[in-house]
Amino acid sequence: MQKQLIECVPNISEGRDSKIIETVSQIVETVEGVKLLDVDPGKATNRTVITFVGEPQPVIEAAFRLIKKAAELIDMSKQTGEHPRFGATDVCPLVPISGITLAETAKYAHKLGERVGKELGIPGYFYETAAKEEKRKNLANCRSGEYEGLAKKLTDPNWKPDFGPAAFNTDVARTGATAISARDFLIAYNVNLNTTSTRRANAIAFDIREAGRVKREGDPITGKKVLDAHGEPERVPGKLKAVKGIGWYIDEYGIAQISYNLTNISITSMHEAFDESCKAALERGIRVTGSEIIGLIPLQAMLDAADYYLIKQERSLGISESEKIKIAVKSLGLDDLKPFHPEEKIIEYMLGNDDKKLIDFKLDDFADETAGESMAPGGGSIAAYVGTLGVSLGTMVANLSAHKAGWDDQWEFFSNWAVKGQAYKEQLLFLVDEDTHAFNKIIDGFRMPKDTDDEKEARALAIENATIYATEIPFKVMETAFQSMEVMQAMLKDGLQNSLSDAGVGVLCARTAVIGAYFNVRINAKDIKNREFAEKILAKAASIYKQTIAIENDTIAYIDSKM
Repeated sequence: MQKQLIECVPNISEGRDSKIIETVSQIVETVEGVKLLDVDPGKATNRTVITFVGEPQPVIEAAFRLIKKAAELIDMSKQTGEHPRFGATDVCPLVPISGITLAETAKYAHKLGERVGKELGIPGYFYETAAKEEKRKNLANCRSGEYEGLAKKLTDPNWKPDFGPAAFNTDVARTGATAISARDFLIAYNVNLNTTSTRRANAIAFDIREAGRVKREGDPITGKKVLDAHGEPERVPGKLKAVKGIGWYIDEYGIAQISYNLTNISITSMHEAFDESCKAALERGIRVTGSEIIGLIPLQAMLDAADYYLIKQERSLGISESEKIKIAVKSLGLDDLKPFHPEEKIIEYMLGNDDKKLIDFKLDDFADETAGESMAPGGGSIAAYVGTLGVSLGTMVANLSAHKAGWDDQWEFFSNWAVKGQAYKEQLLFLVDEDTHAFNKIIDGFRMPKDTDDEKEARALAIENATIYATEIPFKVMETAFQSMEVMQAMLKDGLQNSLSDAGVGVLCARTAVIGAYFNVRINAKDIKNREFAEKILAKAASIYKQTIAIENDTIAYIDSKM
């Protein structure tokens, strides 16, 4: 069963005092199983975005401790800042990451809010998916009036808090209120402008954000508001859905920014918001100089941005993930104000994997590990890695061909082959480590106790299952390496002829991977008790082996005819 993981992204109303920020953020790591991912303070906004992740129960415990500590250290009666706010912990959203639905996450938001109200005496509201009524779904409605209007709001029957006291007492005057939610992944995204005008930045924000601007008669700024049949102001909608935005001036950088919340990146992506902002800014005589991400971002959002700009440039999409990240950073100007470190900003990279993989080794260390006394990595892992090198060469030829002068009308054809090559490469890289894991499963089986009949039976079953798996993995290496040869064959025929030898070496590497993995299939299959399974996989492996030898011979003959 997939582990349940949620992310918590509390925003505290302190962005200047480093001691307070550190004390509040570090409290989350006092809860076992919770990982602090990011602390992003803003001096001008006087606000810090803190991000941590874990299983639901530990996360809401960590969130409770954070809210408590922030209430102890931040006095809202003395707090000022550019960002809208009404509490020491202003907002505390919970975001489902894996193994849990948004509705389930909302139940944890309710548990957290009820505890904050009862044990800490802090009033607050549930918003987004956790909202108890429609008008409270929108955070802006819950926070309207901000801290200065809180005394009046708490006593308004229409805005009675969802949790905590409905009175602006001495304690609440210090802590303010807190908004707690369950929501989809939100990207806090700021676009930098070459102006100091907040009014101009706001105008661009109103052009873009879904809510747009209030419709007025005559002058769009000072004109009389146009009211609808219910007496409510009519609005001129903005260009993009699922986008909230305002303009502000950031003294720290000496520029105005448009501050966006992208509430559903499947509807409006980061790169769409950036491009539309560029267009709207130019229409007003302003230039976008770059952008910044507050907090963390999903890897896919960065890769989507890279693909978007590569397509616009008619460049191959079949490049490595690290290169795509560089493209996204430069295209969006994410390093305009300060360096952008992917390992600190991309959520998947922050979560990481503490297990050392073979493919993480440097080349010389990998060779040393292979040459050592340990039986792993062995021939299966090496076969998979040689296959990786082979398809990497084929992918290189596809990328070179996509960028060749005079072949611009074929860039998409070669890009498609490069994308296929990257997919084969990633699968083979996975199999490098998986072959070693499969071998280790056999060793684990032999180490099981065998003192009783039950233990002997369990041990025999574990060894049989592990042996079958250790046969399936090299077969998968065979299959993948064989299939990857289509990339090199296409490049031999249609790619750069100056790279004929590169594609040829790629075929020979793939051939080595197939034959090497075939040896592993045969040596492991002989120990399988289930002979029906063993004979079937051996027959399929033999067929792939024969086809591979034929392709090798054809490739050598073809290259000989061209040289």
